[in-house]
Amino acid sequence: MMTSFFKFALTVAIGLTLWTADSTAGPSERRIALVIGNANYRTGALPTPANDAGLIAQTLQAAGFDVTGARDLDQDTLRRTFREFLDKAASSGPETVAFIYLGGYGLQLEGENYFAPIDAKIARDVNVSAEAVRLSDYTVPLAALKLKASMVVLDIARANLFAKTGTPLTGGLALVDPEQGMLVAFNAAPGTVAPDEAGPYSAYAQALAEMMREGGVPVEDLFRRLRLRVNETTKGAEVPWNTSKLQTPFHFFERAPDAPPLSASREKTSSIRSRPMRDFSPQEAYLAAVDRDTLEDYEAFLHAYPDDPMTRRVRAIVAARREAITWRRTRNVNTPPAYWSYLRRYSRGAHSGDARRRLAYLSAAFEPPLRFTVITYDVPPPPPEEVIYVERPVLVFDDPDFGFAPPPPPPIFFLPPRPVYFVDLPPPPPPIFAFVLPVPDYSPVPVWIRPPEYIDPPPDNIIYNNIHNTVVINNTTNVVTITDQKGRAQTIAPPPPTATPPGAGPTTAPSSQTAGLKAAGAAALLAPSLPPSVATKAALAPNPPPPQLLNRAPPAAAKPSQAQSAPGLPTTTDIKPAFGAPAVRARSEPPNNKPTSQALPGLNGQSLAPVNSTTAPEAPPTTSKSAPTTGPATATPSTADAKSKPGAAPPNNKPTSHTLPGLNGQPLAPVNSTTTPGTPPTASKSAPTTGPATATPSTADTKSKPGAAPLNNKPTGNALPGSHGQPLP
Repeated sequence: MMTSFFKFALTVAIGLTLWTADSTAGPSERRIALVIGNANYRTGALPTPANDAGLIAQTLQAAGFDVTGARDLDQDTLRRTFREFLDKAASSGPETVAFIYLGGYGLQLEGENYFAPIDAKIARDVNVSAEAVRLSDYTVPLAALKLKASMVVLDIARANLFAKTGTPLTGGLALVDPEQGMLVAFNAAPGTVAPDEAGPYSAYAQALAEMMREGGVPVEDLFRRLRLRVNETTKGAEVPWNTSKLQTPFHFFERAPDAPPLSASREKTSSIRSRPMRDFSPQEAYLAAVDRDTLEDYEAFLHAYPDDPMTRRVRAIVAARREAITWRRTRNVNTPPAYWSYLRRYSRGAHSGDARRRLAYLSAAFEPPLRFTVITYDVPPPPPEEVIYVERPVLVFDDPDFGFAPPPPPPIFFLPPRPVYFVDLPPPPPPIFAFVLPVPDYSPVPVWIRPPEYIDPPPDNIIYNNIHNTVVINNTTNVVTITDQKGRAQTIAPPPPTATPPGAGPTTAPSSQTAGLKAAGAAALLAPSLPPSVATKAALAPNPPPPQLLNRAPPAAAKPSQAQSAPGLPTTTDIKPAFGAPAVRARSEPPNNKPTSQALPGLNGQSLAPVNSTTAPEAPPTTSKSAPTTGPATATPSTADAKSKPGAAPPNNKPTSHTLPGLNGQPLAPVNSTTTPGTPPTASKSAPTTGPATATPSTADTKSKPGAAPLNNKPTGNALPGSHGQPLP
């Protein structure tokens, strides 16, 4: 009796436990991102925004974001791109995290921030609203979607050449109050601009990519670290800023339980960083003030250390922040007394031109009446020593007139050392297609840094499938080499030149479009997809990008299983691709072993041309058997076929390999584990495999070993790493 009751109670308890676990498990988190880098402006090209956008896009890809990205957008395409991203966010569901990164020129006018397209013609202040994109037109609707989290990062606070006549514009970006559920970040504090940089990356973008790759760091702490890193890198010339109303904790990556211990525990670090300002040394107090980045903490430093060499620098930061807060309050009230109140404090302040524009718009006199109601502010009026900083339309912290002392290096409890792969990042290969972002070489994150298990993996993403592997593009051969933690290399090669069949007659010279597609090679597979409106425009460009960059038809991606944490361990239902790619469901081939009609990432979702096709795009494809060769693979007819009809397809018409997402519908070169970077891979016949790639046996070995795969040249079911999430050979 008691035993039966005990069994019943145990069954109920287990059921309740399973029900509770199942009911509390929330839906998967989807991550989407829009990354834009405008560099080729009519007023003069900027050296870093396109590279910066490529670096950030790649980092977001590794963190599981479905990234669309582009560079050098004009006004019409820029507005369409923003609207398309809003539509994408709206259709992604409430468990979506949206991330926007903008690089280029930003402007502020009357309390609003604008992003300048490359074709902007802004001769005067009155041209800003017509020629640039007002960002609140898109951030407010994004916040209204009530997503899980929204982040808007503006790497656009730069000194610019716009509006050189008439009333000058205020430099930098305007301080904003974020919407609920949103984080907003600037590369430079409100009212200030970043110093000119030669590249290849801006200090801000490089630090952002570095900090996003840290595991287990909450996003608010991430931006605190970023601010210290940029301040260190630029020797105090740039002080980033951010404000957050996120309501859900967010991590780009997680730190695995088996990760090495931190040099200083988070509890100890948090305790040290929260000390009163007087408990620090002057050097550490400055870093604590920058870390916290509040007006109160900067003023606490000035009170604690009024004669320190860093005092003048901190005073300039305080002056800019006080003026920005005063202007924000003035603009929110938006009445003539409010603008008169601002001008009473800052008669020649950075926003004095904005105040007079608003007074003119409100049909009010510039000079206030003898009596009016002065509005109240949260900050006191500026002391006389701040005037020198706030009366400059453009405030740069490396201005030689100020003679600021360089800041001290941060101790480890404020900021860990920079990873070796971020010390001197090489520039990415230059993109050869309009609008396509540059693709830097990818440096792997440590094996204990992993994307959270609760996210939906992004579709068609080689970087995400190889976050622990090195992905390098050879700028000469356009071969992509993926090297795993054990030093095993796989390559994705550009398509070989098509051989002219005997008796086919002379061919015409290749067009610039064909040449461009061949030059891109497999490297094009690594770039984020273009936004739809940009893809439409790119298809009409003189050198359109490969189809997989235009309209990708994303396959249904399988969610990574926990088995992925142990690379190379397949299960009965999941096949683990080599090099740590997320598992995908095994697919069975039809009895005749011919390729299925799976949708490939072609233009408008159409299938790409088959392997070794010698027909026009609309003609039925023909294939031929290819023999092993030591050079680039070419279409080689069999002996019998060559005698009967030069250039004809073999009678069995079996494909030599899978139809892969190559350029112009052509196949990518075979993957070889022994190929060195930059060397054309050796074509070989591979046997089916469900585990990590191994060396393919030669013909002699195949014949001598019982049970070896026959050289029937049939597809093996393998695809390239990350392409539609299928396994490596």
